[in-house]
Order: sequence, then structure tokens, then C-alpha cells
Amino acid sequence: MDTDISQKQQYIRAQKRLKKIKGFYTHLSIYCIVIPIIIFVNLKFEPHFHWFWFSVCGWGTGLFFHWLSVFGLKLLGLGNDWEEKKIKEFMNQK
Repeated sequence: MDTDISQKQQYIRAQKRLKKIKGFYTHLSIYCIVIPIIIFVNLKFEPHFHWFWFSVCGWGTGLFFHWLSVFGLKLLGLGNDWEEKKIKEFMNQK
């Protein structure tokens, strides 16, 4: 009975993880498509002031934090594993 629950929980976690990864790659794809368009428009119509850097840096920062939430925290050892450990710890206390 416990293994069924555990497998279901693992499946649900895997679905959530896959959704986060898919969201990140969608975000990255849109960034890679839109930023060159913004650069082109800026350089074509107002080449003396490079305002596209605001978009590149601002959106790039958001993309970096999205990457950090999906991949980076696991690489740094700061993922959501602590939540699971605490839950198991509380369950073992009772």
C-alpha cells in the first residue's frame, strides 16, 4: 500500500518537474526569438541610442532566475529536498 502511494507521489513530482522544465525552455525560446527582433528594431529606427540593452538585461535577469528555480538550486544543493526530509522527520517522530 505504501509503495503505491510512494509511486503516485513520485509520479506527481515528476509531472510537476517536467512542467517546470517545459516552462523554462518555452521562456528561453521566446527570449531567443524576441530579443533579436528588439535589437533589429532599435538599430534600424534609432541607432544612436541602444535601448535594447534594457530589454536584454531585464528579461535576461528574469530568465536567469527562472533557470535558477528549475535547475540551479539542485546544482547548488538548495532544492526542495529539505521539505521532504522534514516531512519524513515529522512522520518518524510520531
